[in-house]
Amino acid sequence: MEGDNLSRIEGYLARSVAALDAAAQDEKFKRALLDISDCIVASLKNGGKALFAGNGGSAGDAQHIAGEFVSRLNYDRAPLAGLALSTDTSVLTSIGNDYGYADVFSRQVKGLGRKGDVFVAITTSGNSKNILDAVEVARSIGVTTVGFTGMSGGKLSGAVDLCLHAPSDWTPLIQQIHIVAAHIICGLVEDAMFPEAAEKYHGAGG
Repeated sequence: MEGDNLSRIEGYLARSVAALDAAAQDEKFKRALLDISDCIVASLKNGGKALFAGNGGSAGDAQHIAGEFVSRLNYDRAPLAGLALSTDTSVLTSIGNDYGYADVFSRQVKGLGRKGDVFVAITTSGNSKNILDAVEVARSIGVTTVGFTGMSGGKLSGAVDLCLHAPSDWTPLIQQIHIVAAHIICGLVEDAMFPEAAEKYHGAGG
């Protein structure tokens, strides 16, 4: 039994390494990281904010990313305007109860989003209705839309302004690539927004 479990562990780790290597070799993936970072920086410099949303594990990713925007990733600096739409249980349950679960993100985007903001929509399948509805609302009010999804992209890939495709069709690996991508994007945004702190951090070998 222990040998079987060890084989499963080794197999999973091998698939993870392969997925990360595929991302590292994917020029479109790397271009998306740069374009998404630039888009968020432009919004923040103009007084905008980044909104993040997803379901399940992707909700956790939304909260993770927002936390690193508002707190920090690599070094001490001023907070960045980031908000996860998956955290307020009163808002989520009231919208779900009064309107339906499909509206839990779209109503928040409509109420909190402003022209020039960025909405980061996270769905491994690319087909989550509440995410797609929120993207539609975001675009209608002038919010730039960014998608995090899997290799196929589902409906999301054609609905957003910028789309990052994790090079996998397996949900666990898509989620792993998403958080790696989010760390890269947050680091690039930090460096662009706080160049002096970034120079000190990277100069010290960070």
